[in-house]
Amino acid sequence: MVFSSLLFLFLFLPLVLICYYTLGNRFRNIVLLIASLFFYAWGEPKYVYLMVFSIIINYLFGVKVDTASKGNRKLWLSISVIFNLGLLVIFKYADFLFGIKGIKLPLGISFFTFQTMSYVIDVYRNDAKVQKNVLDLALYISLFPQLVAGPIVRYQTVDEQINNRDHSLEKFADGVNRFVLGLSKKVLLANQLALVADEVFATNIANLSVLESWIGIICYALQIYFDFSGYSDMAIGLGKMFGFDFLENFNYPYVSQTVSEFWRRWHISLGSWFRDYVYIPLGGNRVSRLKLFRNLFVVWFLTGLWHGAAWAFIVWGLYYGFFIAIERAFLEKLLYRLPKVFRHVYLLLIVIIGWVFFRSNEIGQALEFIKVMMGLGSNQIINNSLRIFINDYWYIIVLSIVFSTPIVNKAKNLVSKVNKIILESSIVYALHSLVLVVCMLMVVVLLSSSSYNPFLYFRF
Repeated sequence: MVFSSLLFLFLFLPLVLICYYTLGNRFRNIVLLIASLFFYAWGEPKYVYLMVFSIIINYLFGVKVDTASKGNRKLWLSISVIFNLGLLVIFKYADFLFGIKGIKLPLGISFFTFQTMSYVIDVYRNDAKVQKNVLDLALYISLFPQLVAGPIVRYQTVDEQINNRDHSLEKFADGVNRFVLGLSKKVLLANQLALVADEVFATNIANLSVLESWIGIICYALQIYFDFSGYSDMAIGLGKMFGFDFLENFNYPYVSQTVSEFWRRWHISLGSWFRDYVYIPLGGNRVSRLKLFRNLFVVWFLTGLWHGAAWAFIVWGLYYGFFIAIERAFLEKLLYRLPKVFRHVYLLLIVIIGWVFFRSNEIGQALEFIKVMMGLGSNQIINNSLRIFINDYWYIIVLSIVFSTPIVNKAKNLVSKVNKIILESSIVYALHSLVLVVCMLMVVVLLSSSSYNPFLYFRF
């Protein structure tokens, strides 16, 4: 079951909301826990037992880390890390590392495993109190809005909210608004961009034109942004409907001017996880220059590996590690001596080429695609397929580029400064509501008429 499905929108979510708000405070966490386990079991019936097993074991690890003597706390922490990483190795990397085939990747295992690890580590560091109620811990880990594709919710950011969170009509309305925004990103933009990107990457390299390759990878870059940020928006919106406040996961990454800035804006929850649990424990930037570069490459090797059990993902991670390292060494200072437009073009080129490795199944395929992009082969500059893409999808591409920037938000803020009275009037609220209703109607129409509706990050 996915958020952008008619089953979720018109059956699962309404039923859960009705039960949640009619049964009262005493049963709200139970309703959410049952709904979350059902939600996961709908897509992964047998692996729900794996998640429940992980929850129980990590609950025991948390208790042991909290109550053990000083010398044994670190031992229990180490055992918990080995256990959780072991689950990832078995179910995600067994084929890649050991050639063991036939093990299916459980939905969202990378996300909920990182959450269980952060819980035990936070208890060890005294950054969070141990959770003595296993059902409350189960709710934190299995909470369906963020279960299968993030954002990675750190225990210390929601531990107080598990049994003490605010509910209000304003917060609920804000959640609905955020959910519809994310749903629109996914269905109206990401799914349409995917049709172009998939067609381009399915084309034989020999028949691909130079401009067609650029259109394809640009569409993929926009697709993955609206797909993943749309899911994060929906997760944050759903969280608000149930009283939770999740941290932001995206902040217009394509307006960045350096690679370092891009990764401070993209998948923020993953970046902060690796920063706090890997980079800083290794010494962060308070070490020698050589060790600093080592720390960066360790983090980015693991970032690439986290995204997938394939060499293309590892190369993608190290690719970003290389550029962040040379920016730290000298390039960032040089970039900021140049006009802003040059920094922005530099960033977009790096990111777009990086997405080729991320999208391709193999490194060789990625290199061949990049070769076409750079015009280094015998491929045509333009062909008829490109004209078809432009004629059919040009408005989607243009709108996606516009909405990938904060232009709309800046326009709202400008109007607000010019005339607060107008913004606060019922007319503006009515227009805002009308836009949401129209978007929702368009979403329903598209979902009813199309079977294409995957989430890219479900496979991680």
